[in-house]
Amino acid sequence: MADEETIKAPPKQRYDWYQTDSHVIITLLVKNANKEDVEVNYTDRALSATVKQASGSDFSLELDLAHNIIPAKCITSIKKMKIELKLSKEEGLRWNKLEGEDTLAATVPTGDNTKDTVHNYPTSSHVTRNWDQIGKEAEQEEKDGAQGEAALNQLFQKIYGDSTDEVKKAMNKSFTESGGTVLSTNWNEIGAQKTEVKPPDGMEHKKWDV
Repeated sequence: MADEETIKAPPKQRYDWYQTDSHVIITLLVKNANKEDVEVNYTDRALSATVKQASGSDFSLELDLAHNIIPAKCITSIKKMKIELKLSKEEGLRWNKLEGEDTLAATVPTGDNTKDTVHNYPTSSHVTRNWDQIGKEAEQEEKDGAQGEAALNQLFQKIYGDSTDEVKKAMNKSFTESGGTVLSTNWNEIGAQKTEVKPPDGMEHKKWDV
């Protein structure tokens, strides 16, 4: 009965795509996936992707592609914020759509197929996005997260080593007095008064009794 059993609709799978003259890149919006939990199969005109997730709600995607690809040249890249499926085009066409019949696909002009130019196209959510730029930002975010404190310390040491004595004094005073939340190189501004603690947005500074 309807009161005793609720039929849940399968979760909507989040993905987007963009293309270059030689590839179609599909981005699965799945974070922190483990390599052993990702299975992707490519055929001439289709792909299937399954990602096991800790929540128990696995990501599953089946696509019947608009044009042929070369399965042996397709690449699966698992990153921190996403999974990237790089499909090698069989023909030099600019796809008008990802799935189904595509009668409006355009042939890449002669001489352009070596440039691998990025094109923005409607995505699965019917939104046009510059995934080339978004991809670069995501990769930079991953890189920054991986380097973390070591990268910050390296930058601090470089600035400090190349600075004048006055700048070094400003950096030491501001960093120490603010509990590591402020780093200034302006002694005229910092030297005249105590540097207040400035925690990141959304956080509150508290003093603890010892």
